[in-house]
Amino acid sequence: MTRIIALALVSATALSTPAMAQTLTGRSFSFDAGLGVKYSPEFIGSDNLDASPWFILKNADADRDKPDGLSFLPSLNYVGRRDADDSQDLRGMSDIGYAGEVGVKMSYRMGELTSYGAIRKGFGGHHGVVGELGAKYRIEYNDRLTLWTGAELGMGSDDFTGTYFGVTAAESLSSGHRAYDPDGGAYIARLSVEARYEFMPDTALMGRVTYGRLLGDAGDSPLVQDRNQPSISLGVARRMNFRF
Repeated sequence: MTRIIALALVSATALSTPAMAQTLTGRSFSFDAGLGVKYSPEFIGSDNLDASPWFILKNADADRDKPDGLSFLPSLNYVGRRDADDSQDLRGMSDIGYAGEVGVKMSYRMGELTSYGAIRKGFGGHHGVVGELGAKYRIEYNDRLTLWTGAELGMGSDDFTGTYFGVTAAESLSSGHRAYDPDGGAYIARLSVEARYEFMPDTALMGRVTYGRLLGDAGDSPLVQDRNQPSISLGVARRMNFRF
């Protein structure tokens, strides 16, 4: 619980500015929603890449008209199923079901630079608390093409890291991996480049290249075959605009 509270406090502190005294919410909300394909490690820590669906849900990342300052948005994420039969490295381990994550994202925009912090509660495959601290820089080449470069630190509670990086005593006997009970905290650092090309009004081709590096107890897990976790994603998204 102390790590969860610390995560929330760090997020708030990192983004706090005098602008917090100003209005925190606007009268418009927009995001890109769509579907694509992601080529990434077949499970967290794997050294084999595999194709999987990319569910695109990017909150207000391409909202050029949004003023500078602090804002709050929903934060949603999806984690795919992990089946022990899908990889020789997971034989003897328990299956992990699909997981959803719901929470809030707090961001501060200053010109082309946006810093953010997010915190979410998991359900389904895991019931931990996860979040990120990061920053993105926007580069707009023309009316249709926009790029972002970013860096972020991913964090998770004991429940999260135990689910994806831990090995119980029973799993140790059936899999041959040593028993392992990782602590929560920062588990991955990521660098990314994203692109959005609007080939039709409110419809865009989206791509993302990410390099991740597993850290700390997560990286030391006996299930991790490679600390380096690259991914490439490509998809099509529709811009959803709401005013209230």
